[in-house]
Amino acid sequence: MTTPSTTTTRTGRCQCREIQFEVSGDADYVHTCSCEHCQDLSGGPMMSWVSFPLDSLKWTGARGEPAWHYTWPDSRRGFCPKCGSQLCALDDGADSIAITLSALGNPADLVPVNQSCRDSAVPWLAQVPDTRPS
Repeated sequence: MTTPSTTTTRTGRCQCREIQFEVSGDADYVHTCSCEHCQDLSGGPMMSWVSFPLDSLKWTGARGEPAWHYTWPDSRRGFCPKCGSQLCALDDGADSIAITLSALGNPADLVPVNQSCRDSAVPWLAQVPDTRPS
């Protein structure tokens, strides 16, 4: 017998609200990333991410799903073509999707546990400590 999920459905959107979504399932690997792509796309020193099961994602806004741009040969970023908000990242063949914490409204219960690409991080901002469970 399967136990029903007690995971809360979360909602998110771009800044102009043309692209909206719902996602559920267990949040996985909340982290920041300081790679050059995240810095370029965000206009800041890092982006913050959390992954959810891809099959739990539903695009609910008037515009449907975001526009996509490949930033790596096998990884694309989803953004709103109207306001430019960065919403998600999806690797080819993946069963999970990374959602930006800002698209989710920066919920207080999703706290980054690590920082990717530390060697590209700006030196004037403290890095996120690695607090992942062993």
